[in-house]
Amino acid sequence: MNIHEYQAKDLLKAYGAPVAKGVVAKSADEAAELAKELNGEIYVVKAQIHAGGRGKGGGIKIVKTIEELHAESDRLLGKPLITPQTGPKGRVVRSVYLVEDTTIARELYLSLLVDRSTGRIAFVASTEGGVNIEEVAAKTPELITTIDVDPASGLSGFHGRVIADALKLKGDLAKQCGKLIKTLYTLFVEKDASLIEINPLVVTKKDTLVCLDAKIGFEDNALFRHPDIEALRDIHEEDPAEVEASKHDLSYVKLDGNIGCMVNGAGLAMATMDIIKFYGGDPANFLDVGGGATKEKVTSAFKLILSDPNVGAVLVNIFGGIMRCDTIAEGVIAAAKETNIAVPLIVRLEGTNVERGKELLSESGLAIIPADDLDDAAKKAVASIA
Repeated sequence: MNIHEYQAKDLLKAYGAPVAKGVVAKSADEAAELAKELNGEIYVVKAQIHAGGRGKGGGIKIVKTIEELHAESDRLLGKPLITPQTGPKGRVVRSVYLVEDTTIARELYLSLLVDRSTGRIAFVASTEGGVNIEEVAAKTPELITTIDVDPASGLSGFHGRVIADALKLKGDLAKQCGKLIKTLYTLFVEKDASLIEINPLVVTKKDTLVCLDAKIGFEDNALFRHPDIEALRDIHEEDPAEVEASKHDLSYVKLDGNIGCMVNGAGLAMATMDIIKFYGGDPANFLDVGGGATKEKVTSAFKLILSDPNVGAVLVNIFGGIMRCDTIAEGVIAAAKETNIAVPLIVRLEGTNVERGKELLSESGLAIIPADDLDDAAKKAVASIA
């Protein structure tokens, strides 16, 4: 789960990290009124959406008067902002973050993430802040320093010194960096974060460090431990289908293809998408109904797939262990009849109660295309689209 920049800044501030003073507003009039709480003569108006590249899309503007701030807020609020990460439709701006301008001497990059190759929390630091870090990694990887933290020994002063050195921070700035590293690590661990990205981390002309922008993401499976974090969720920033899936405890991710997939088990779901691609098709989604799904849950999953107008065929691939094939069959039949499915439906069942599941499907009167195995199912799904 991701949160907005202003929420990330509030969280950083609560943990003691240095951030510029800012206020959030949901209307231009509110923005003009709240801006009076700021002390600067120059303000930065920042559109709040869950996407990067806001500056490139015109979502971050520097203004010099309250009148300009009002006009800029009015321009952004209630309208879609298109950035390199939003797609052509953009995302509607529902709030703006107003921040005091910071006098910048240098822009740096600092983040924490889970390094999948080591299974450890890692710091990533670079002197090239304020730009696309992926581009820096591709063209000048020597400008990026990565150091992970051994969970057995934990964070130490050594990590702070290495990062300060990588960012070319000396003296008091190095001490500030060490303190910030400890703060960010504590936040990351205590709140089960998956990413904390400070870009840019700036050195001001007064020789202080300030987290000028912040992006924080959290591990969805740990949210039950953090109701305060879950309360920050903004469903407007999420795909409506994925929001609906979460209501039914379904693992769903929308993709750009046209073959809908309903599978039990994340590994099998990935394998199903891979083999569809292997035979020249494109999966429309990742959907794992889980190991103990009910008929109602399967029905909800089926409807979710068919809610995507791009879906031209549906492939159901079930290996019945905990999940019984007859339960899947009942759910598929119920959903297919309720939705009046008009696209090819390919079903592969194997495992517990498979024969009963196949009987139910054959007796349903639906135009179901049976498949013998995963390979056969993928071939038939791709062929049905052609």
